[in-house]
Amino acid sequence: MASSFIDAYSGRAPLSLPSAAAVTTPRTDLDLAEALTKVSPKAQAKAKATATDFEAMFLNSMFSQMTNGVKGEGPFGDTPGTGVWRSMLTEQYSKNFAKAGGVGISNDVFRTLILQQARSSNPSAAGGKV
Repeated sequence: MASSFIDAYSGRAPLSLPSAAAVTTPRTDLDLAEALTKVSPKAQAKAKATATDFEAMFLNSMFSQMTNGVKGEGPFGDTPGTGVWRSMLTEQYSKNFAKAGGVGISNDVFRTLILQQARSSNPSAAGGKV
């Protein structure tokens, strides 16, 4: 086991070798796992779609800022119609990036939405009266 781990680092040994359990077992989010049992699959799908849309909006804002000052020839040139075309292009880029996994924002948003929904479905956990 240790030799294959060292080989993954191009023959260099990392500062510390992880335990066998750490290499084979992913870390489980117990709070999320418990919350998922309290939220319907339909609500989970809606939360996932909302989280992905949120990440797409964030990425669209980022891509727009990245291409805002680009001048020159071609698709990022400085013609009257380029601004409209560029905004549609960055919107499609952001949607595709988010659907492909994005940068990880949607995972955190999804987790937060599910935890909030689980708490609201269980008033005693939120401090309310039963």
